[in-house]
Amino acid sequence: MQALLPPSSNHLKISNVPTRLTRLAPNRLAVVKCAYRSDAVHFHNGIGSSRADWQSSCAILASNVVSQQPQPPPDKPGTADHVASVNGHKTNVDLDLVPIEKLSSSSSGDDKSCSPPPPPRALTITDLSPAPMHGSQLRVAYQGVPGAYSEAAAGKAYPKCEAIPCDQFEVAFQAVELWIADRAVLPVENSLGGSIHRNYDLLLRHRLHIVGEVQLPVHHCLLALPGVRKEYLNRVISHPQALAQCELTLTKLGLNVAREAVDDTAGAAEFVAANNLRDTGAIASARAAELYGLEILETGIQDDSSNVTRFVMLAREPIIPRTDRPFKTSIVFAHDKGTSVLFKVLSAFAFRNISLTKIESRPHRNRPIRLVSDSNEGTAKHFEYLFYVDFEASMAEVRAQNALAEVQEFTSFLRVLGSYPMDMTPWSPSRGD
Repeated sequence: MQALLPPSSNHLKISNVPTRLTRLAPNRLAVVKCAYRSDAVHFHNGIGSSRADWQSSCAILASNVVSQQPQPPPDKPGTADHVASVNGHKTNVDLDLVPIEKLSSSSSGDDKSCSPPPPPRALTITDLSPAPMHGSQLRVAYQGVPGAYSEAAAGKAYPKCEAIPCDQFEVAFQAVELWIADRAVLPVENSLGGSIHRNYDLLLRHRLHIVGEVQLPVHHCLLALPGVRKEYLNRVISHPQALAQCELTLTKLGLNVAREAVDDTAGAAEFVAANNLRDTGAIASARAAELYGLEILETGIQDDSSNVTRFVMLAREPIIPRTDRPFKTSIVFAHDKGTSVLFKVLSAFAFRNISLTKIESRPHRNRPIRLVSDSNEGTAKHFEYLFYVDFEASMAEVRAQNALAEVQEFTSFLRVLGSYPMDMTPWSPSRGD
């Protein structure tokens, strides 16, 4: 998807977002048709109205699978009304595909010997949504300035993308929703600092879908202006999590400096360079030092070498879940009776041998307090929570579908944030290589 606005070197800000954008409609392929059964299990609290929405998308892709498979020999005619696989893996779900209609061949009036034109190219998964590791010609929004770890995560997720800096997490979400960017890459948790709660709240507020994840080792450096020694520093600025991740190391270095928080790590380096602050250091990446003309006073100052931040990739449309590689699914749910049914919800995954990789609770913004009448103690107040859960299974698996069907019975709200490939790249502790 090409961006609708020209690229800009400045940060993307909400005030710069146009109030009205004209969307470019994709080319229509009228020959691609699909149908789905109406007896699918309904998820009235999830994304869309039912599983039929997802099956309809699968049907479109499955029609491409048929067109791409080698044609059977003449002595073994195949049947075009049955699909044995979807996206390259076996399935026992009959999607009731409607066969692609053959176009009537039209020959030129001047040359009767002309062969009929080839049929239109079949719809592929690339037409619907680029693969998770496909980054060519994509515009990817991230929070921060050039040199930020989020920019590095965007480059790892989509190697050939055009990274678009945004001054706030909220702006990155809106950039994708308004078609200014194709993807957003945002942090959700760090191995030392924990969850980034702001982005969990924004995931629920916006209607974007998680289409992938990437884990990035974080290697912090202490930066300052050229010629400045660390003994001359009176303060160190950086993102709050970066300051927390380097607290012990700064103490061991004997630096009696004040710690001040700013919006992002690379922004701290840019601030020191732009204002010629010779008494101030910044905690940021080695790339930030190179971009803003700073010197690296100390490298690898994170308290733990196993310092990793997990980012998620967000898009306007979900990807089609598959079973040919490890997948992860993220959901959020709530219940009117508070945490009393949490065990029942989690048992739906345990009974099906589905591993949970994360569970995060956040106060319910629309209804934070629940009043409970008690004849002995009066009226008790309890917090209402939303629960974010990540589990290792694809929504293409029957066990995951059945688990969510059971979860729905105990919850008043259920939403699938995304079913996406897990980041399986080899990882080693950050050493600044």
